[in-house]
Amino acid sequence: MELLANKYRPTCLDEVIGQTHLIGPNKILSNMVKNNKVFSMILYGKPGIGKTSIANAIATELKMPHRFLNATINNKSDFDIVIEEAKMYGSLILIIDEIHRMNKDKQDLLLPHVESGIIVLIGLTTSNPYHKINPAIRSRCQIFELHELTEDEITTGLKRIAKDINATVDDDAYVAMSKISSGDFRNAINLLDIATSCSSDNHVTLELLKTINSKPVFFHDKNEDGHYDVLSAFQKSIRGSDVDAAMHYLARLIEAGDLDSIYRRMSVIAYEDIGLANPSIGPKVMAAISAAELVGLPEARIPLGTVVCEMALSPKSNSAHLALDNALNDIRKGTTGNVPDHIKTSSLTYKYPHDYPNSWVEQQYLPDNLKNKKYYYPKHNKYEDGLNFVNKQMKGQK
Repeated sequence: MELLANKYRPTCLDEVIGQTHLIGPNKILSNMVKNNKVFSMILYGKPGIGKTSIANAIATELKMPHRFLNATINNKSDFDIVIEEAKMYGSLILIIDEIHRMNKDKQDLLLPHVESGIIVLIGLTTSNPYHKINPAIRSRCQIFELHELTEDEITTGLKRIAKDINATVDDDAYVAMSKISSGDFRNAINLLDIATSCSSDNHVTLELLKTINSKPVFFHDKNEDGHYDVLSAFQKSIRGSDVDAAMHYLARLIEAGDLDSIYRRMSVIAYEDIGLANPSIGPKVMAAISAAELVGLPEARIPLGTVVCEMALSPKSNSAHLALDNALNDIRKGTTGNVPDHIKTSSLTYKYPHDYPNSWVEQQYLPDNLKNKKYYYPKHNKYEDGLNFVNKQMKGQK
């Protein structure tokens, strides 16, 4: 029996759920197909958000021969066969999953054919291509980030499928499936597939879903914004130094299995809210995340609980990131100016601070029109006060 996720894979871009920044009236990928053109590209983003569907839809709509390979599973001879096929057809779309894992031999084999246009490469990856993909491949492709699907977009897609298979799905069941899937449309379709298969009358209810998936359907309330409210409460509790509230909201997020959101929010809090007041917290957060990823749930709660407790108990400072925001505001308003001559690359008048007492010498670093500009305003806490005290001493200030 064919899986619903395969049966309802889009055959054209209009059938793709979400990604409205790339697909739709006058959007880049839709215009490309409309103009009967295609270029090499890399699509990256979380699993289940449409990378493979978009690649297949492009190839199908353009009626071009295409092949699908996996950078890890398929060997060099598989790539050789595709290249020979491309020469025979004159042009061929090659879709490569997990392209960030493609080894140098395969890259060297493909590069000249991608450059010549015989092969149009569409790479798919869940990893950031700017970090994970070889520059030689990256420079020959346009890079498009796919966005995580919203719950509304997932619900819309599920309703389309449910109607076609004559399934009756309660509204709260739609909401539950969209939440459980965590932005992964393939996951949501699979859940619908299982639910209809387990129903005696093709009717999907919230109670049925609860028997299939024990993950909490609603985090805490039946409010559509409940998930984001809890993440907001989690951050604000840590920012407000309420360790008990921080533990409470962390527990709710862990119980829902939403580790990715916990990781992202903790990483932001470490630098946005704690910052220079306890700069060691950033590496500690990353270490806790690595440990949590290594051991998985339920043990992941142990390193997460430890570091969140320290985050809530830590002194707080947002002075560093506010300083950068102040500087960014100037840049975006066009307030820049020229780099002073004495600190340009070829300058012969630059004063090397390490040649002077306390490794400091007075000289101008900001452009002339900003030379008296102040971006950084310190907060008062032990570590930051210490840094500023040493800085003033170094400059001979009191």
